[in-house]
Amino acid sequence: MGRKTLHAAAGHGCAGPHAQRPAAAILGTMPMTMITTKDGVKLHVEEAGEGTPILFIHEFGGNHDSWEPQLRYFSRRHRCISYAARGYPPSDVPDSVEAYSQAIAADDAVAVLDALGIDKAHILGLSMGGFCTVHFGLRTPERALSLTVAGAGYGCEKEFEEYFRGVSLEVADNFEKQGAKEFSKVYALGASRVQFQNKDPRGWQEFADRLATHSDRGAANTMRGVQARRPSFYDLEDGLKKMMVPTLVIVGDEDDHCLQPGIFLKKTIPACGLSVFPKTGHTLNLEEPAAFNALLAEFIAQVEAGRWLPRDPRALPSQIMRTK
Repeated sequence: MGRKTLHAAAGHGCAGPHAQRPAAAILGTMPMTMITTKDGVKLHVEEAGEGTPILFIHEFGGNHDSWEPQLRYFSRRHRCISYAARGYPPSDVPDSVEAYSQAIAADDAVAVLDALGIDKAHILGLSMGGFCTVHFGLRTPERALSLTVAGAGYGCEKEFEEYFRGVSLEVADNFEKQGAKEFSKVYALGASRVQFQNKDPRGWQEFADRLATHSDRGAANTMRGVQARRPSFYDLEDGLKKMMVPTLVIVGDEDDHCLQPGIFLKKTIPACGLSVFPKTGHTLNLEEPAAFNALLAEFIAQVEAGRWLPRDPRALPSQIMRTK
C-alpha cells in the first residue's frame, strides 16, 4: 500500500485527523514531518497510530524521543503525536532568546495540531511540557479533550521563586559555556533524577545520552526564555479556577518541588485529579512507564466516557465529619 491514503472512521468531533490518514500511520510506522509555526520556526513532528489524538510535549531534559514508551503503548488505539520543541534539533534553533517564551511554547503546540488538521486532542506534558500543557488549557481550552500535567512545578513555590530564576540562568550559562555534552553529566544527576538511575540504569543512561545531544544554544535560550520567565501556577489562580478541561496531575513523591504545586492544581482546577507515584522522581514516564501508561489510559477512558467530572460540591474541603 505504500504511502497511499486510507480512509478511517471519524470520531470525537475530530473529522479532520480521522477522515483521511496515511497508510504508514495506520500501520503503526512513524511518519515524520516538519511543520511551520506562525513566526516561521520549523518543528520536527512524529506520529504513530490511529484514533483519538494525543499530543505529547516533552520536558527540558528530554526531546520528542522521550515519549517512546508511551507512543508504543498508546498508538495501538490512538493517533499519537510527539514533536521537538523549538531549540531542540531537528527542529529549528532560533538564535534570539526573544523567540522563546511560555506563551510561544503554548502557541507552538497549537501550531502542531493546526498543521496536522487536528481540531481537538488529549494534551500531555512532562515538566516544561507540563507547564506548556497548563497554558494550553488556559489559552485554548476549546482545543483540549483533556490535560495531563506530569512533574510540573519547579519555580512555582513563592519561597523559591527567585532562587529558581537564578539557578535557571546559571544552568543556561553552563549549557552555553560547557556545552551539552559536558554539562549533561551534571544535569542528569539532579536530586530528582537519581531515582531513575537507581531503578533503571539502562533507561537513565539513554536519557543522559539524549541530553548530551541537545543544542547548546537551544538549551540556553530555552532556559532563559521559557523556564526563567514563566509565571508561577499560583499567579494563574483566577484562570485555573475557570478552566473546566478534565485534568490529571501526576507527581513523584521524591520530586519535592512539584508536590505542593501539584496539590495546588488539584485544589484549584475544577475537574482535576492528582496521582502521586511513590519512591519516584521527576522523569515519571520513563522511570515508571507501566504505572504511567496504566494511569493515563484509565484517565483518557474516563474522559471519553464523560465520567471525569468537576468535584462534587458536597465534597467540602473544610469538612472533617458530617454531623447534621
